[in-house]
Amino acid sequence: MAEDEVVFIGNKPVMNYVLAVVTQFNSGAKDVKIMARGRAISRAVDVAEVSRSRFLPDVRVMGIQISTETLNTDRGEANVSAIEITLGK
Repeated sequence: MAEDEVVFIGNKPVMNYVLAVVTQFNSGAKDVKIMARGRAISRAVDVAEVSRSRFLPDVRVMGIQISTETLNTDRGEANVSAIEITLGK
């Protein structure tokens, strides 16, 4: 999977990320991964659901992976939850 077929979720509005997902599929991508960490996980789920229900009815959730990542912060190490949602045709 090319790096272009990954959408990293941050603090922008949900529709910005939905547009990125729809653009990837319209460009010919067969699968698109939506990745998020921490508090952005709920936004990633919203992006996947809005993309599927409103704009891409032929796209399905192919897989969901969850994990915990260790980040080095100014206060030391911190564990952060992460999710990867794969959408595909």
